[in-house]
Amino acid sequence: MILTNATIITVNANFDVIENGAIVVLADTIAAVGPADEIVPKFPHEEIVNLKGQIVMPGLISLHVHLAQSLLRTAADDLALIEWLCHRVWRMQGNFTEEDGYVAAQLTIAEMLKSGTTTFVESLFAERYGFEGAVKAVVESGIRGCLGKVVMDQPRYATQEGITMHPGLVEDERLLANAVRCFEQFDGAGDNRVEVWFGARTPGGVSEELYKSMVKIAREKNIGITMHCAEVKADREFFASKGHSPMSYCKELGLLAPRTVLAHMVHLDDEDISILSGSGASVAHCPTSNAKLGSGIARVKELLEANITVGLGCDGCPCNNVMDLLQEMKLASLLPKAVDGDPLLVPAQKVIEMATIMGAKALGKEHEIGSLEVGKKADLITINLTDKLYAQPMRDPVSMVVYIATGADVDNVMVNGQMVIRERELLTMDEKDIIKKANVHGEAVRTRAGC
Repeated sequence: MILTNATIITVNANFDVIENGAIVVLADTIAAVGPADEIVPKFPHEEIVNLKGQIVMPGLISLHVHLAQSLLRTAADDLALIEWLCHRVWRMQGNFTEEDGYVAAQLTIAEMLKSGTTTFVESLFAERYGFEGAVKAVVESGIRGCLGKVVMDQPRYATQEGITMHPGLVEDERLLANAVRCFEQFDGAGDNRVEVWFGARTPGGVSEELYKSMVKIAREKNIGITMHCAEVKADREFFASKGHSPMSYCKELGLLAPRTVLAHMVHLDDEDISILSGSGASVAHCPTSNAKLGSGIARVKELLEANITVGLGCDGCPCNNVMDLLQEMKLASLLPKAVDGDPLLVPAQKVIEMATIMGAKALGKEHEIGSLEVGKKADLITINLTDKLYAQPMRDPVSMVVYIATGADVDNVMVNGQMVIRERELLTMDEKDIIKKANVHGEAVRTRAGC
């Protein structure tokens, strides 16, 4: 297949932008990228798709997602994080069935695909949601998913005493063995689009002994780790109660290494950033979630200046409320400018890198995805702004992607060489059926939870 007559944002080392460009996809791989008049004649027998001036860029990578929480959309708004979590989110999630978990995964994945996300990291998929259903949803949909299987043994948040987690979500140290079994059974499924990770609960929800056991296994088997960290002030208080800062605690437990993705990371001091720099661990920046829950704003300027890999995540539907990473990109650029009073911070090019190649680096997959280059997997999206009033006159495609486009402007999505969205139509899933089931299961969960 040849995608032609397009503006291509390659996100290669030079960040080349090719006007009137073409991309050749053979099987699951990019075979050629360049000016259309040079590329097209070399492949005379390939199907040609005329994009009529659309923008083509790498598929977006969301480093922090809660698949199950799409059924909780609008059910926990305008609350502080701990009240939001303990009295609404955990309460509803604690009443999930495995079928609810599968429907929620389908809904979240369909929304991500239609808004341009081709790879995601699920952070905390609980036992009761039915892990096999999440795997099934990834395989069926065509998306890439790093599925964080929950690891925990303490049913509380941060410095809370006793059991504060809904009993339907309480698990113990046996979860680690279950996560390993899931890794052995499902990792590599769906043409290697499924990766099974450890989804460690926030410090305070996992004992030091269990963290250390998890890290040891992760290093032996090359299993990725994702974990919420330093999201709210209560997290900082927990670390202080252990005689640590957030990053000194994580360093002591061995968590800071490549293929560790730490979500939020709002409440860091200079020493934390120094410890994190050079460790290989990455940050999933979630500006909308952090703003909505009043958690604060991550120190993106300082993190980037310290050469720390910072990607983006939409988090979950009760705290965003959409899985549109293009909208997240705009806020990720605007917030640092407002906080630091510097309009030059986090320019559009850097935000695109955060949503693509830096996300790929966080996953240890920068040699496979994250940019449009020969030999890489064919994960790409097209954005159609050609006929939109709000995008005229069309000048700078990089600026247009970050400051104008939303997920509603995504026209085509390809993952692993397979077209999964074509002219806004979801090809791998039944969108109308998903919408119907989401409303039925969402209401059933709410009723069971009494929310």
